[in-house]
Amino acid sequence: MTPDGSPRTDIHQHIWPAALIDALRARRRPPYLDGWTLYLPGEPPYAVEPADHDPARRLERLTLAGFERALVSLSSPLGIEYLPTAEAAPLLAAYHDGARELPEQFRVWAAAALDDPDPAALTAALDAGCVGLQLPATALADPAGIDRCGPLLDVLEQRNRPLFVHPGPAPVADGVPGWWPALVPYVQQMHAAWFAFGVAGRARHPGLRVCFAMLAGLAPLHGERAAARGGPVTIDPAAFVETSSYGERAVGAVAQVLGAALVVAGSDEPYARYSDPLPGTGLETSAVARLLYG
Repeated sequence: MTPDGSPRTDIHQHIWPAALIDALRARRRPPYLDGWTLYLPGEPPYAVEPADHDPARRLERLTLAGFERALVSLSSPLGIEYLPTAEAAPLLAAYHDGARELPEQFRVWAAAALDDPDPAALTAALDAGCVGLQLPATALADPAGIDRCGPLLDVLEQRNRPLFVHPGPAPVADGVPGWWPALVPYVQQMHAAWFAFGVAGRARHPGLRVCFAMLAGLAPLHGERAAARGGPVTIDPAAFVETSSYGERAVGAVAQVLGAALVVAGSDEPYARYSDPLPGTGLETSAVARLLYG
C-alpha cells in the first residue's frame, strides 16, 4: 500500500483466462491454440508456458514483485481485435467473462472489435467492471485511425475512463530472430501512435487520459527532432507512459522529459518481469491514481 492508501499497481499484465483458452482451442484458423501451441497469422508456432496463465501462480509472482494489484489486458498481437466482428465477439466475450473471474487483485482492461467499433459493447464492458479500454497501437497510428476509433474514445471520455495503447500484430518475416518484433515493429507502432494522438487525438478528445505501453517506443525523447522539423513539442499532462522492459537509463531519460508524474509501472508479465527502474523514486505509484481516476 502506498502512503496515500492506493494499492501498488502494475498496469500492464496479460493472463489468458480459462474461457479464452477454451475459445482459442475451439478455432481452426489463426489465432488459435492447439493444446498449448499458439498459431498466429504470419508467425511460427509459439509454445505457451501453461504456468504463465495459472492465476494462482501469477498472484504469487505479483506479490513477490511487490505489487498489490495488476491490470490485465488482452494481448493485441494475437490479432483478435482485427477479426471480423462475428469471429471476434465470442473471443472477446470469453476474455471479458473469464478475466472478471480472476482473483480480486487482478483488474481488467476491456478490449474491442475494430472491424465495426461498437460503443454499446464497450459501455457494457465498463459497466461490468473494466477499468478502461486497451487498443492496439496499429489502430491509432494516424489521424484516420484516431477518427475510426473515435466512437470508442468518446465512450471513455464520457465515462471518465482511460485508454491503454499496446503494440498490435507484427507478423515475422523469414530470417529474423525471435526478439525482432519487440525491438522493431512494436517500437515503430508505439512511436507512431504517440505522435498521432498528439496531432489528432488530443484535439478530438480533450478530456481523455491515455497511457502508452513501453514508454511509447521512446517517442518522448524525440522532442528536439520534432522541434527542429516543426512537430509537436508540448507535454500533454494527460498522456502517460509505462515502463515495460525498460530500465534506469531509458526510464530516467523519459521521466526527465515528461516528469515522473506521467510515468507508471508496467511489467508486461508474463513476457517480461518488473524491476524498479529508478529505486526510491516512487515511479511505480506516483501516477496510477491520476491515470485511472483523473
